[in-house]
Amino acid sequence: MLDDLKSSKRIAGTKQVLKAIGRRSLKCVYIAADADEYLIDKLKSACQEAEIPVIEAESMTELGKACGIDVGSACAGIVKS
Repeated sequence: MLDDLKSSKRIAGTKQVLKAIGRRSLKCVYIAADADEYLIDKLKSACQEAEIPVIEAESMTELGKACGIDVGSACAGIVKS
């Protein structure tokens, strides 16, 4: 599933993802299982309100690598085309 992040236009990072959720410009959002619980709740709530599917990633490290960045990421989203 994380392969979609490698081949699609994506964004990473909580601030950017939350803004994109607000604009309803994402197909789906990936959230790392080991992210801070407060962030997970905030992201899931925003996605539910915007009717954007959530996919759980195993870890922040794995999600960061899938996005092609050298650091972990709590979340990432695939941008609608």
